[in-house]
Amino acid sequence: MKQVTLSNQSSSLSATNRMVKISVLSVIAFIIMLFEMVVPFFPAFLKMDFSDVPALLGSFALGPVAGVIIQLLKNILHIVLRGTSTAGVGELSNFIVGGMFVFTAGSIYKMNKNKKYAMIGMIVATIVMSAVGILTNLYLVVPFYSKAMGIPLDAIVNMGTVANARIIDLKTLIIYGVTPFNIIKGVAISIVVTLIYKKLTPILHK
Repeated sequence: MKQVTLSNQSSSLSATNRMVKISVLSVIAFIIMLFEMVVPFFPAFLKMDFSDVPALLGSFALGPVAGVIIQLLKNILHIVLRGTSTAGVGELSNFIVGGMFVFTAGSIYKMNKNKKYAMIGMIVATIVMSAVGILTNLYLVVPFYSKAMGIPLDAIVNMGTVANARIIDLKTLIIYGVTPFNIIKGVAISIVVTLIYKKLTPILHK
């Protein structure tokens, strides 16, 4: 009976520890999300930030589902505390694309927790994120943003044309704008996590 009680207490402490780590990483991700920047040669509405770093760290250390939860909480915090200038569309897109990125990378890493699988996971995740970005922006995000904000689709495309003359319609906006942006972002996030994960491992697994 005593052994069962100790086991339950240990399980409870483990669950609490996990929740605390997810919460802390979510808050850090939210704070990082505030420091976004425009990338040259890309439409101004595509802004780079490194808020996927804590989510990817969480996905590697706590599992892929934890990484997705961090992405969700990060965007909820952003809407509640910062507000939204995109009727929630930007946050929805960030969650879908970022969630797929960290879930894919974390799932592959979970198969064999070593550097090789971490690298494979991040490469595959970048490809998956880019593919998901194509589909969601083509059929969901951009059309929904246009309707929610009352902005004609042509006006959104023109924002891309200003940055890149090859962008002349929605498809070219995705080909020359959204897709390369997501690839660059995936590579950048992967590099940062590769550099810091080993140093943070003792804390994340404590």
